[in-house]
Amino acid sequence: MNQQNHLFENLNRPLILDGANGSLIHKLGGKIDPVLWSSISCLTDFEIVLSVHKGYIESGAEIITTNTFRTNPAAVKQSGIKLNNGDFVKKAVAITKTAIGDSKILIAGSNSPAEDCYQKNRTISNNDLEFNHKKHIELLWENGVDFILNETQSHFDEIKIICEFCHSQRIPYVISLYFDKDLKLLSGESVFEVIDLIKYFSPLFISVNCISATVFNELSIKLEEDLIHGFYLNNGSENDNGLLDEKYSCDEYLEIIKKYINKNTLMIGACCGSNFSHIRRIRKYFDELY
Repeated sequence: MNQQNHLFENLNRPLILDGANGSLIHKLGGKIDPVLWSSISCLTDFEIVLSVHKGYIESGAEIITTNTFRTNPAAVKQSGIKLNNGDFVKKAVAITKTAIGDSKILIAGSNSPAEDCYQKNRTISNNDLEFNHKKHIELLWENGVDFILNETQSHFDEIKIICEFCHSQRIPYVISLYFDKDLKLLSGESVFEVIDLIKYFSPLFISVNCISATVFNELSIKLEEDLIHGFYLNNGSENDNGLLDEKYSCDEYLEIIKKYINKNTLMIGACCGSNFSHIRRIRKYFDELY
């Protein structure tokens, strides 16, 4: 594990990641595409995306995630929309930079699975899979993000491609895992098997996201005590309008995560269904505790 990277060294507490982007953009009226999801809002609803980034900054987030969860080449191609992939990523990162201004807030370049993040069986070739991640990571890095946040990764082959590429190109990165209640990736491997693989390729740290508090508790019981890690848990409950409401209030979410914070936790945020209040509550707690 790369524990000495300057982005996360000499911390006396975890850095605070922002909360949900996509579900909040959706709730605020931003355009949603069936394939590109909320990423399309970078082109159609600039002000909404900007307001979400600024809202998290004002709430105390120290890491802001680019709205690029579905700007990757495979998703753009599948969408059928005539978009230049490079321009798409550039626009999304530029909105994040506008929100941050001259502050020292870190930019996490979001890189998702090549296809839908809950899809068990991949339909694209290995060559296309490799091109997808290498190209998207390159674009994010060239546009000036501070590190690559590879989110909701649940397939062993994709994780291996990402780790090998980022390691070989000396691009700082985090792998954030998604897995089922049996602590297995969607591709079938044990989460502990893939953690061993990731550690070999020197990430900044290993994270988990979009899993429930119950599943995270099962993982934490068996996790190595000295593993450098981060987490941002699912907080979404779908309503009758297809929008994600918060499952836990900001106080409830804080009570859930407090017991998992230790000296090896480098990053904490909240995932789907969360909003500014969840990040504001975490920041208030940290300000009081530290």
